[in-house]
Amino acid sequence: MLVCPVRECSLALVREDRRVVCAKGHSFDVARSGYINLLQPQDKKSKQPGDTMAAVSGRRRLHDSGVTAPLLAGIAEMLVAGPEDVLLDAGCGDGFYLGNLAEFSGCRAHGVDISIPAVDAAAKRYPACEWIVANADRAVPYADGVFSIVTSITARMNPEEFRRVLRDDGRLLVAIPAPDDLIELRGVGRERVEKTVETFAGDFVLESQRRVTTSGELDAAAVEDLRHSVYRPMQAAPAEAMRVTFSLDLLLFHPKRAAIE
Repeated sequence: MLVCPVRECSLALVREDRRVVCAKGHSFDVARSGYINLLQPQDKKSKQPGDTMAAVSGRRRLHDSGVTAPLLAGIAEMLVAGPEDVLLDAGCGDGFYLGNLAEFSGCRAHGVDISIPAVDAAAKRYPACEWIVANADRAVPYADGVFSIVTSITARMNPEEFRRVLRDDGRLLVAIPAPDDLIELRGVGRERVEKTVETFAGDFVLESQRRVTTSGELDAAAVEDLRHSVYRPMQAAPAEAMRVTFSLDLLLFHPKRAAIE
């Protein structure tokens, strides 16, 4: 399923012991924790792109506290994945959503993220999944039509690549922050649903949507973790214990050729 990321190559990558290699001899080692780094120099804008270790650790602690469990449950309920599915999570972060979806459903799971600390953490926690370091904003390093499900959970979106790797009968789930997400820390956010639907209108049809919202009491340390792990602007005041709202708009799409009439 993996394809070589070297420019103008794109041949299939084959697993050989602790590496993957294409027919032209381009080779990529499997890290000790199990992930594969396919990120090319031209595909990154900084020496250490993506989430930092501090962001990854903070988000992992928040997930482990259980506060985001209702969001995971809402995503799982909307996807209805099963053992027959092959799932790609583009922008997988520390692997919380993909790793748990794979465990619940028995699907074959593949995660891609540009952050080495995030993918390394994912590979250590969820070894049954395949974890890849790559820039999915530019290209998803997989062959055409190999996935039955693609997810983008509060991550960047690449409609053309998502459509390319998705089967004609597949489905795409996009999760975006709702206006009330983290409202206590950043005020009322933007309504993103209409713009997101427009972003995917060229290749996808919206099948259904729902909003999943939860809240939890966070101590000062957890609030600080939240600030480290979210890109959107937060209040500059010192962190203090508070109840915080977490809210996602979930959008389920089908490829246009497979859309339900």
